[in-house]
Order: sequence, then C-alpha cells, then structure tokens
Amino acid sequence: MVREIIEINEALCDGCGDCVTECSEGAIKIIDGVAKLVKEQYCDGFGDCIGACPTGALKIVKKEVAAFDEEATKQFLLETQGEHAVRKMEAAQQKHAGEGNGHAMPALKVQEMPHRGGGCPGSVQRDMRKNAAASQPAEPAAGATIIPSELQQWPVQLHLVNPAAPYFQNSELVVLSTCGPVACAEVHQRYLRGRSVVVACPKLDRTDPYVEKLASIFAAANTPKVIIVVMEVPCCKGLTQMTAQAAQLSGRDDLIVEEHVLSLDGSIKGVRNLTRPIAHA
Repeated sequence: MVREIIEINEALCDGCGDCVTECSEGAIKIIDGVAKLVKEQYCDGFGDCIGACPTGALKIVKKEVAAFDEEATKQFLLETQGEHAVRKMEAAQQKHAGEGNGHAMPALKVQEMPHRGGGCPGSVQRDMRKNAAASQPAEPAAGATIIPSELQQWPVQLHLVNPAAPYFQNSELVVLSTCGPVACAEVHQRYLRGRSVVVACPKLDRTDPYVEKLASIFAAANTPKVIIVVMEVPCCKGLTQMTAQAAQLSGRDDLIVEEHVLSLDGSIKGVRNLTRPIAHA
C-alpha cells in the first residue's frame, strides 16, 4: 500500500540514537554506527522521531510499502524490550488516534471524525480561529494605513538565489521557514527590515544543495549574523541543522548564528545562540 513512512539519510546520521529513544514502536535501531529502519511494518509513519534528530537525517516520505502491523509490532517489542515498551507504544498510538496514516483506525461516525492531518506531527490540523467575527474576511477600511513590505531583494527561495548576489554582501541574513511569514504578522518588521533573506522548507523542498549554498553565502558575503526563523513543529528543526552545518562548512569562526522559534500563534517561543556549532540540538 502507499502510505507515509520514515526515510533515513545515513550520510547525515551521526549515530546519536535520539531517534531510537523517541520511536515508541522500536522501528529504528543503530547498526554499524547509523540509524536504520528495522522493518517497514513496525513504522507507523507519524514521525515522533523527527524532532529528536539533531542532524536532519530523518524525514517522512510517501511510498509503496507494507502496512503498519500493530499486533506484530507489539509482539516484537514484547520480545525485545518487555511489557513496558508495549505500554509505551499503546500510549503513543492512543495519542495519535485518528490522525490516520494508512493503517487501521477505530470506527468513528462521520460527525465524530477528528479534524486532523495525517503523518508528521507538524501536519496535524488545528482550528485556531478566535471567534466567528475574527474569522470573516474584510477589506481594509477607507484611508487605512497599509503596512509596507520590508523585502529588499528578489528572489528569496534558497534554490534560486545567487550566493554572490550584492544584496548578501555584509548583510545580516535571515534563513526563514516557508510557514513563518504566514504564522507571524510581524516577520517583515521584526526580521526582514535591513536584512537579506532566504526562504526554505526542510520537509517539502529538495534540500540536497542547501548546506553548500548557505555555506557559500556565509563565506562569500562576509555575513556578520544569521537568524534562523523556524516554526515550533518538529520537521522545521531540519532548517536549523542545515544552517548550523553550513556555518561549520563555511570555515567562519566569527559568524553569529541564532535560532528563533515561532509558535503557531506567531509569538516567539524561544531564542537560542548557536554561534558555537552543536552536535545535538
């Protein structure tokens, strides 16, 4: 069947084992120093392991694989880790109940079906409307001030920018998640004003060239500071890891690197100084 499942980039894996700890189904194991999927039937594809990975080696893909086998997974856990592991898996499955990923779900009446997206925790649907009035579209009032854009360049997508572009020279750079400007109304004023920017999505983009391209920008443009703006969802962490790797690859020891995490309501959830490249987030 075609369903979502974890894919591991062994070239990025540092063998830390954090994903093994976070996987409640025992589907991942460290073999010869890298993480490997033990058996496709043991992976439910919900992606709890992704947020634990410090190098961005894990992602969810959709492909034709064997269906998730809950009973076989429980038996495997019982034989290899004991009853406590089975209870941990049951708790995880209960948490994900209704998210759906191609395997069996409890029978629900249509009107009781949870409004959620399947697979990655970052894809779970949330209705964030404050009230009915606030959710209604409206035209700007006559004479209302339109907030101007702070964008100073084009293009902005990381695949499309030229590392030698003049707008990167001696400018602070914002590495911005694709969802950030939609979630936070203050992105332009808070982050883009007076800075250059690149936009990327670590989950949906073809990210193979991103580390080298960012490293080229850092090295060629004399970038004084990089601000990584990501959402609080686990898959967004890949953008932080790629930027940290690029900072190392650039050979710069004077580059300031910060991570700013946005909540789904657009507020700043946390700020970290990553100036010293880290092995584990």
